[in-house]
Amino acid sequence: MVERLGRGPASVSELAAPLDMSLPAVVQHLQVLEASGLVRSEKVGRTRTCHLVPDALDGAGQWIAQRRTSIERRLDRLGEFLAEADEAPPAEELP
Repeated sequence: MVERLGRGPASVSELAAPLDMSLPAVVQHLQVLEASGLVRSEKVGRTRTCHLVPDALDGAGQWIAQRRTSIERRLDRLGEFLAEADEAPPAEELP
């Protein structure tokens, strides 16, 4: 839904059309996105149109970048550990 809204506003029906889920389930997802501030909607007549709030993605992007940095550091340490283990002489076998 977020990807679709990135291309422009869409009605709830337009968002639901390609998805294999019920309309009430789509509405629930949209309510969560609205509560998080990522999406806003307006109702004109019987049609509810949703819009992406691009600035709201900045916080998510920062959070993802922080997690990525942390994970990359851990993977670097794991790589160093494995490289050292490869260089170590083999352990003696037990009888």
